[in-house]
Amino acid sequence: MANEDALQDEAVLQDQAHRQVVRIGDTVRRPVQPWTETVHALLRHLEAVGFPCAPRVLGFDEEGREVLSYIDGDSGALGWAGVVEGEGLNAFARLLRDYHDATADFCPPAGAAWAVGPHVPAAGDVICHGDFGPWNVVWQGRRPVGIIDWDFARPAARLHDVAYALQYVAPFRDDAECMRWLHFPEPPDRRHRLELFCSAYGLSSTEGIVDAVIDGQQENIDQVRRLADAGHQPQATWLAEGYLQDLERKLAWSRSHRHLFQ
Repeated sequence: MANEDALQDEAVLQDQAHRQVVRIGDTVRRPVQPWTETVHALLRHLEAVGFPCAPRVLGFDEEGREVLSYIDGDSGALGWAGVVEGEGLNAFARLLRDYHDATADFCPPAGAAWAVGPHVPAAGDVICHGDFGPWNVVWQGRRPVGIIDWDFARPAARLHDVAYALQYVAPFRDDAECMRWLHFPEPPDRRHRLELFCSAYGLSSTEGIVDAVIDGQQENIDQVRRLADAGHQPQATWLAEGYLQDLERKLAWSRSHRHLFQ
């Protein structure tokens, strides 16, 4: 692999102080983290059960980076457009359900490490992606074909990922942000979108969902603060740059506008 790599250019996919992600040919190279082996075990399980929308583990390169298969399509900032229309929103929710179902019988390896700290699966838990948003889904048109960036995977109740995703795709954001940044041509019908997502995921009711989203926003603020205080990146940088104040502003908006979702 080393000789072949030397003949191919690296295309930078993410270039952050704490992490550079590059593409070489049909592979993605990422820095190894303490939880990398646990995530690799999860990805190998997904491959074994035939889940098609996750990268495949290809080992490590001569620089010590993990090597994953590259999934072709749009992601990152380009992913937001995928969930504006109902067709894409439905497909996004079904992808999350299919992923959760594929992890139901996964047994984490002994000594499993997760980015957010020790987690022991409880009855009914799956392995949540932990950062399931449109930016971490690979899109081909309005069809989601892959899930990327597995750093925050951890055992948790399905509702954790559902509530996290709904924060961004209902979305729990004001009209100006929806139209300026999230590709909506007009203010969204948030209640309808929440119901559409939950139905596509397979939930029989939306009872308690709004509370779960708001609780999840508070949990995320607490997690960012805890990781930042421990010196983890990018959370330490986020804290220094005032990102927590932005999260707290969004949480306050959700609490005062919950009537838009119920």
